[in-house]
Amino acid sequence: MNVVIIGCGVIGAAIAYELSQIKDLKVTVVDKQPPLQDASTKAALGVLMGIISHKIKGNAWLMRQTSVQRYEAWIPELEALTGRTIPFNRQGILSLCFEGDNLSEWEKLVEIRHSQCWSLDIWDTAQLKKNCPQIDNEKIIGAVYSPSDRQVDPTALTLALVEAARHYGVTFNFGVKVLGITLPSSLAEEKGEWGLCHQIETTEGKISADWFVVAAGLGSSALAQSLNPSDSKLQKGSLTSQLKQNVDIRPVLGQASHVRLGHFLGNPDFQPVITGNDVHIVPVGNGDYWVGATVEFPLNGQETQPNRELLESVKQQAIAFCPDLAKATVVRTWSGLRPRPEGRPAPIISKMPGFSNVLLATGHYRNGILLAPATATAIREMITLNNS
Repeated sequence: MNVVIIGCGVIGAAIAYELSQIKDLKVTVVDKQPPLQDASTKAALGVLMGIISHKIKGNAWLMRQTSVQRYEAWIPELEALTGRTIPFNRQGILSLCFEGDNLSEWEKLVEIRHSQCWSLDIWDTAQLKKNCPQIDNEKIIGAVYSPSDRQVDPTALTLALVEAARHYGVTFNFGVKVLGITLPSSLAEEKGEWGLCHQIETTEGKISADWFVVAAGLGSSALAQSLNPSDSKLQKGSLTSQLKQNVDIRPVLGQASHVRLGHFLGNPDFQPVITGNDVHIVPVGNGDYWVGATVEFPLNGQETQPNRELLESVKQQAIAFCPDLAKATVVRTWSGLRPRPEGRPAPIISKMPGFSNVLLATGHYRNGILLAPATATAIREMITLNNS
């Protein structure tokens, strides 16, 4: 059985790796550019806020739990298979609490997580000062510590997933642009094949497969809009408009900074990710930190340009938490575009409307790195269950 994955950001790479381990499955990945040119992967800090998330039930929680568990196996698997080192911070995530915060909500979450066999702890100011002396702000009244949450380097992770998938026989075709998905004709409908896509059109010609997975992030919308029904009967239908509604993904820009302090913040042996008011301070080794990220929505449908004032504001908030960061120098700044579904929750993991063998794995917004393992697992189950 043949599967074609469209897109090779972290989501496409994760799906390729997961599917590569299924016997008798031939997997091909196509993308118009090599890995890490993907807009959303470039924007990511790799902060895996799973257990500390306020999601407590339903698919939103199950996907987070699945990913947290899968990462513990993934990282050693990938490192052993590829020989690459994947920076993976196992020292947890610390979420700061401020004056006016409702601590009772955190206390409820702690109880729920304990009932789910996950550890989550509330620290008062004395515990916080003892464990993280670098935090110094009179408006901070405590913190919530999640020892099971992680942070991973998105670049190293994506490259390792591609190399591991290639090791298991996945074919990667970069520099190939997908022009559209061929809709079945009314003749196919009469034969009982309605909903089956047999091929996609690319700059390198047509590619046939049994399954197609759209993991193209922001490119998923353009792909849906490029659909061309193969006869007039279908052109008069509502399928194309339905697709455009269901795959309406819009960009949200994010910026971050890499800063160099030259020494560790606080205790060198305890370097968790610190987050507060949606500002993340991410240790990346040797006294270097990532600080981010902004959330910048486009205005009037126009492409958003990075707002340097917003990036500076994020940096100043980080300094307000950890004053020692004021001594740091900026090594680089970067930005990327996150794919956010319009009018529906993120991410979109489902069959594409009108097709029985085209799957959507896209629109992860700010949780692409976090949910990559669970997304790959979900796609694997959709394909294997439908063919069992």
